[in-house]
Amino acid sequence: MSHHHVDEFDYMAEEHEVADLVEDPVDEYELLTKVTDTSAALARQGKDIQGIPWDRLNIKREKYRVTRLEQYKNYENVPCSGKIVDKECKQVEKGGKYYEFFYNSRLVKPTILHFQLRNLVWATSKHDVINFAGHVAPIEKHQGSLLEGFTQTQISTLAVKHNFLVSGGFQGELTCKRLDKPGVTFCTRTTYDDNAITNAVEIYDSLRYCSFIGQPSFTLVIFHCTHLIWRMLCSGGMRFMASNNDCGVREYEMERFQLLSHFRFPWPVNHTSVSPDRKLVAVVGDDLDGLLVDAQTGKTIASVVGHRDYSFASAWHPDGCTFATGNQDKTCRVWDVRNLSMPTAVLKGNLGAARSLRFSSDGQFMVVAEPADFVHVYSTRANYRKRQEIDFFGEISGISFSPDDECLYIGIWDRIYASLLQFNRKHA
Repeated sequence: MSHHHVDEFDYMAEEHEVADLVEDPVDEYELLTKVTDTSAALARQGKDIQGIPWDRLNIKREKYRVTRLEQYKNYENVPCSGKIVDKECKQVEKGGKYYEFFYNSRLVKPTILHFQLRNLVWATSKHDVINFAGHVAPIEKHQGSLLEGFTQTQISTLAVKHNFLVSGGFQGELTCKRLDKPGVTFCTRTTYDDNAITNAVEIYDSLRYCSFIGQPSFTLVIFHCTHLIWRMLCSGGMRFMASNNDCGVREYEMERFQLLSHFRFPWPVNHTSVSPDRKLVAVVGDDLDGLLVDAQTGKTIASVVGHRDYSFASAWHPDGCTFATGNQDKTCRVWDVRNLSMPTAVLKGNLGAARSLRFSSDGQFMVVAEPADFVHVYSTRANYRKRQEIDFFGEISGISFSPDDECLYIGIWDRIYASLLQFNRKHA
């Protein structure tokens, strides 16, 4: 991730906001207080899903969409990477209808603190909203935990799974909380490096314990490898992996919150994701190529080559063979571990980087979020040749499926129209 001075708002849609196009003399306070929630019933009656009063604007929605596509500035670390891809790739045809609009909540106000990091929305159920602010300090005592906690941590990334929440901060902070208990469980700083921002966090359950049971070498390993004993005793529980700008990837167990592994790479790591069988880790960062590494040793097994810029997203399909990477060259590329010579699909966005990726837990859909305005839902059963395009206005703070895949949530950051969109799965 870029740590040089960049005017982030040059790459976020603050210029030419919808609110600036209101024709009637109306102040911002009125817009902030009078824009209301939108239900599916109101949308069917003609209300804009975001509550944007197009009848009061001096531009039609269709014309404004064209203007946004022409004027939005996609951030690139490699100049012209997006333009090169535009010439090489065709976009998958629209027409899929997998999720339908259900509700837009104005009570939820998503935020974005770094323009390249967009994993700030997570659903624990169909109804829960989690807010993190102010001073936090751990109420449990664990080795390595900072008992004084943190004050006003700038949250750079989030992950939520199985009643655990882990947030990362701009100064390498990690804060862990059990959602079924009051208070914060664990606070630490991964590094005191000047370039310490936590770019991504993933929570997962370990499957390694069962692989040792019944093996002839099991007893021998116990007597001769203290570190591996600790790893095996911790196996079967929850873990999380933190990706940092200091070129490190760190794995923690979530019973005593002890560091299990620390892998180092030649470049800042922007995102990692662990395969369903827990044997492989997809690693992407400030390099054109991604890596597949061994989850236990951190050794590189293979490179994935094809992107033309830096990547900030990755995700595994539940089948364990397929994974995807999202890049600032405006593409999401889908890979098969059995043949990494070329991607199985190259999926191009409309205006910017593929900043966030999610596969549904049943593997039927992959969702790709651009930095603003567009979320694409691809059918994996159709080999990514069919997609639904969700079209709105505003910067995207994150996307999340509900645990049962019945709901898809999209966080929108905007000066006036910040909200949480909910789409519900369509059934035949």
